[in-house]
Amino acid sequence: MDNLDYGIIGNCRSAALISKTGSLEWCCLPEFDSSSVFAKILDDKIGGSFEIHVSEEYSISQRYKKNTAILITRYSDGDNTFELHDFMPRYYAENGKYHAPPELARYVRHIKGKPRFKVLYDPKLEYAIGETRSYVKKNFIVSLTDNEKFDTVFLYTSFNKNAVLEGRELEVTKNGYFLLTYNEKILQPDSRKIYLDLENTKVYWLNWTNRTPTYNQYNKEITRSAITLKLLSYDKSGAVLAAATTSLPETIGEVRNWDYRFCWIRDASMVIKVMAQLGHKNVARRYLQFIIDLIPDKDEKLQIMYGINKEKNLTEETLDHLSGYKGSKPVRVGNAAYKQKQNDIYGILMDVIHAQLVKFSTNIENGEELWGITKGIVWIVSRHWKEADKGIWELRTEERHFTFSKVLCWVAIDRAIKVARILKKTRKLEKWIKLEQEIKEDIYSNSWNSEVNAFTQSYGSTHLDASVLLMESYGFIHAKDPKYVSTVLAIEKELSNDGLLYRYKNEDDFGLPSSSFTICTFWFINSLFKIGEEERAQQLFDKLLSYSNHLGLFSEDIDFKTKRLLGNFPQAYSHLALIECAVNFANKASEEKVLESMR
Repeated sequence: MDNLDYGIIGNCRSAALISKTGSLEWCCLPEFDSSSVFAKILDDKIGGSFEIHVSEEYSISQRYKKNTAILITRYSDGDNTFELHDFMPRYYAENGKYHAPPELARYVRHIKGKPRFKVLYDPKLEYAIGETRSYVKKNFIVSLTDNEKFDTVFLYTSFNKNAVLEGRELEVTKNGYFLLTYNEKILQPDSRKIYLDLENTKVYWLNWTNRTPTYNQYNKEITRSAITLKLLSYDKSGAVLAAATTSLPETIGEVRNWDYRFCWIRDASMVIKVMAQLGHKNVARRYLQFIIDLIPDKDEKLQIMYGINKEKNLTEETLDHLSGYKGSKPVRVGNAAYKQKQNDIYGILMDVIHAQLVKFSTNIENGEELWGITKGIVWIVSRHWKEADKGIWELRTEERHFTFSKVLCWVAIDRAIKVARILKKTRKLEKWIKLEQEIKEDIYSNSWNSEVNAFTQSYGSTHLDASVLLMESYGFIHAKDPKYVSTVLAIEKELSNDGLLYRYKNEDDFGLPSSSFTICTFWFINSLFKIGEEERAQQLFDKLLSYSNHLGLFSEDIDFKTKRLLGNFPQAYSHLALIECAVNFANKASEEKVLESMR
């Protein structure tokens, strides 16, 4: 497989990736950040997988059931046809909570004839460290490892268990199932129960999707991206993951391989803002509670990222026994970036708090805590905004005065002022307004470079950086301001390569970046749209959409030459920016339609 041709299924507790031929090649249980049960994506020899094999006469196609996270892979040789409906159960339970167990169901639907297939069932627990052994028991196949850490998974199936484990041919004459579960079941499953889980899960997703507005343009892409973002949210704590995977490389054969199964305050806050705009209040409410729980002391500085269960220590280690995706080592678990100082997170968080108060002000929960956090953020920003930091791209060497970080410090104070007005807490306003002006003047004095006719990556630099495009989105500068327009055009000239953008082109800790960062291209398209180049923006948007995989999913990066997807997958950043762009185009099309009808 030369591209990330995977579908994601999940239940807001964990997730799995399934290839376009129906091979389950990444799954961690019981939760997103647990060790892997299948990791073929990170080592195609020893990683472990759960594969469906059919003879060459069969054609294989794959799609999502419309408006759901149920993945359907269809196998047909003309006379014989069956489907695999892959899902992780999620639906409302009687007690008002969600039924979302640590399990994955593969419902085999008989369509016609007597189709045949073989199974390669090869779990490799604990990131394939040591040996995993599987045994056929009366009711299930159990797989276990008793290396440094003991672990087990159970496979229930309507097919002959010995035939499954031995990879013998199976015939489909009626509907059947496989149920992979982290815990032994108390009640023995059967095809009827799995089908009921499938239907309940389908109804859950249809109801969830129904709360998303319908758009006349790009509705399919917006809906799929929204579902993908929901799949990257962790119900238990409210955390939102950057991606479902670890160590998928930004460039094949290089070492930019990171674990993204954590909650970055920046990424998550951007996701939440978009989801709230689409009307998904519960995701936003849970995330704000996640933040409130993380800040017990009013003066406590936020980390840039946390574990999904609010862990603060995310020690990074390498799994040297795994060969890596397409041989790209090292494979990392944990992420040392949690120790970094990034001043932009305060502005991004304040922007979300403000957006929630604007959208849900009449019934916002935790108003008092949010006001406490607001005051705390202003206190921290007022003391630290003049300091250098690692920036949005998490450079692991020197700290700089990054423009994006400074702009977001301004955002923190600007939104705090707006929040104070909403809550009618005006005592500190004069002081805050003065600070806001001071930061703004500092950015104009130090970040604008008349030599390159643009706001640059950092103070005193001539390098350009795609993150600077967000100055307009955050309200720091007007889209039609000549300085912003010239910045957009300078960034295009310097960072665009065949319509795809570099984050930046100057050397970093690992040399020169050599792939396009997908969110940056979306930011650029949005900026072109805002400065009035709407037609060109839409052409670039349509071109970028064509680089998604067969299911409309994006990873973190795209290779400039081959256009293959690279980096962790699916990437929350990419999908939230896709939604922002698509909504802009859709709203513009609707406005034009209204004007047309009035003529």
